[in-house]
Amino acid sequence: MLFYTCLQFVIFCTIATLKPSISLNLSTVSFNEVFSPLYGNQDVKTSDNGKSVQISINRWSTSGSGFVSQNTYNSGLFTASIKLPNNGYTAGVVATFYLRNNEVKRDEIDFEFLGHVEGEEWSLQTNVYGNGSYNKGREERYSLPFDPSLDFHNYSILWDTNRIIFFVDQYPIRETENSVSIGGNFPSKPMYVYATIWDGSDWATHHGKYKLILQRGPFVASYYFIINACRAMLPECNIALPGGISADERLKMIMYRALYMSYSYCHDKDRYPDSLPECRDEGYGMQPVQASISKATRRLI
Repeated sequence: MLFYTCLQFVIFCTIATLKPSISLNLSTVSFNEVFSPLYGNQDVKTSDNGKSVQISINRWSTSGSGFVSQNTYNSGLFTASIKLPNNGYTAGVVATFYLRNNEVKRDEIDFEFLGHVEGEEWSLQTNVYGNGSYNKGREERYSLPFDPSLDFHNYSILWDTNRIIFFVDQYPIRETENSVSIGGNFPSKPMYVYATIWDGSDWATHHGKYKLILQRGPFVASYYFIINACRAMLPECNIALPGGISADERLKMIMYRALYMSYSYCHDKDRYPDSLPECRDEGYGMQPVQASISKATRRLI
C-alpha cells in the first residue's frame, strides 16, 4: 500500500492510497500557499476563502491569464475541478490544465478545452510531450457528454514512471505507457502544475473557423485542485501504480473512447504516414468511431 501527502487547491491534505477514484478527508489550504499568478495577474482572482481561483480573458486583457504551482512534482494524481466560461459562444477561448517543466528538452502533459459554438458539444484535447519532442504531437480529441460550463467536473492526470492516465470525472479516457516504443519521449522529469486561459482563435475551434469575440466576454474559468503527489524535493517519495487501471476501468475507457473520441494522432496519416512507433503496438490508439454513432446513443454512457 502506498501512502503519500495530498495537497489540494482547493489543495487538500490527507493520507490515502493511490487509486484512480480517491475518497479524501478534505482539509483545505489557500491558493497562495501552493500557487502563484503566472501572467495577467489582475485577472487571477480567488474566492471561497482562497480555495477557488478564477482566470479570465477579456477586452481589457486580451492575452488572458494563468497561474502555476510554486513547487515541482515527480509523480502523482493531479485533479482539477473546472467550470468553463458560461457565455454561450466561447469559440477561440482555450482553457487549460497541464503539467510542464522548464527544461531545454521539456516534458508536458495537457488538458485543453478548445472553445465552444452554441448548439454544439464541447471539445476536449489531451496531449503528451516528452524530452522536447514538440515536433511529434500526441494529441487526442474528444467531445464531452455534458455541458462543462454549467457545473464543475473533475479532470485528472495520473502520472508515474510507468504510465499516464487521463480521467474525465470517473472515466479513464486515455492511457500512455512508458513502453520501449515511445522511448525517451515519455515525460520523466519533475513538472509544475499550470492553468491558463488564452486566445487560440487560429486553431482551437473547428481548426480556426470560429474566432474569439472579445465583446462577448469576459470569459471566466473557475478551478479547484486536488494534488496527490510527490514533491520533487522529496526523493524518497515515489508514487507508482504498476498494475495500471482495473479491468472494469479499462472497459469504461474503451467505451468512452469508442463513443466520444473524434481524433487520435495514431490515425492521422497526413501528419504521420508511417505512424509513431507506439501506435503500431496492438490495440493502441483505437480508431475514432464517434461520427458513426448518434448523439442519443452516446448519451447512454
